[in-house]
Amino acid sequence: MGHPPASPSALAPAGTTAIPGLIPDLIAGTPWPRWALIAGALAAGVLVVSCLLCAACCCCRHHRKKRRDKEVVGLGSARGTTTTHLVQPDVDSLESSPGGAQQWGRLQLSLEYDFGSQEIRVGLRQAADLRPGGTVDPYARVSVSTQSGHRHETKVHRGTLCPVFDETCCFHIPQEELPGATLQVQLFNFKRFSGHEPLGELRLPLGTMDLQHVLEHWYPLGPPAATEPEQVGELCFSLRYVPSSGRLTVVVLEARGLRPGLAEPYVKVQLMLNQRKWKKRRTASRKGTAAPYFNEAFTFLVPFSQVQNVDLVLAVWDRGLPLRAEPVGKVHLGARASGQPLQHWADMLAHARRPIAQWHPLQPAREVDHVLALQSRLHLHLPLPHS
Repeated sequence: MGHPPASPSALAPAGTTAIPGLIPDLIAGTPWPRWALIAGALAAGVLVVSCLLCAACCCCRHHRKKRRDKEVVGLGSARGTTTTHLVQPDVDSLESSPGGAQQWGRLQLSLEYDFGSQEIRVGLRQAADLRPGGTVDPYARVSVSTQSGHRHETKVHRGTLCPVFDETCCFHIPQEELPGATLQVQLFNFKRFSGHEPLGELRLPLGTMDLQHVLEHWYPLGPPAATEPEQVGELCFSLRYVPSSGRLTVVVLEARGLRPGLAEPYVKVQLMLNQRKWKKRRTASRKGTAAPYFNEAFTFLVPFSQVQNVDLVLAVWDRGLPLRAEPVGKVHLGARASGQPLQHWADMLAHARRPIAQWHPLQPAREVDHVLALQSRLHLHLPLPHS
């Protein structure tokens, strides 16, 4: 009557394999309907095509980014010349580029000129992004070109690239001198036993500023000046204070970088109490050297109740051939000092009974005398050690 259907393998011609019938056999053997299998195959195909398109897009985007980076490097100098003329540059314009302003960081400060007293008030707010590659101990030095004998140094901020200063200083500038005056702010990395490293600087011609109003802006820092002002030398000494006995010990260690030709340099150590000369000592002179080594200790009795009212002045002098002493430079320390000397004095008080040694650049004598004359207006109460 009827014959059973021939198997697919039986229908294959002799000398051929059964592979062409494998897929129909698998489809016939699965429990899923044919439409579900077709839908799954289409979904798998769409997924494969999507992956291929994503890979192609990523390659194209990476190639375009490399081309754009090359163009940015080529236009870096043009962008830099534009931002240097902005009074308050936009943050986006301070992109990192070779030689750009972002390499040196930014500084926020305020300017206010009092036409009555003819004083300009400079408010140092904060700095940011000083330099990549590790933290520093920054401090700032402020000066005005028309007042060579007066400058202000902030305290040192330990281990930060974004110091918050919040310090204010004033400079007397007659109104007729404003057009030719330039405000200079220099940032340095504090190093106790070596030269301090310049981090950047800002120069603002005050004649171009609108001082009718209070100005507060972010300014890009530029590279440090190629030629630093001539230094008169450095002096290294240690300080130690014992609150219980009131003994202040000053050890004058050595000097370096003094101007050549000094006949007999020596050091005077002077204490002032309430702006009056109180006690003084001096080292022996060293003949014919610009780097004399002293290593002499002097002890003063300073009552614990008076330590906030004491000024310590170390001065390098030269006896000279005519046997007439001439000042080479001075260092002023105490609660009324500023910058590195103030930091050294504060470290001495914070670490009672322990000697603290440090190198200090010598300042012109007239500059230190000018600061001492203004001490009635400046007085910082430092934390006192426990007796």
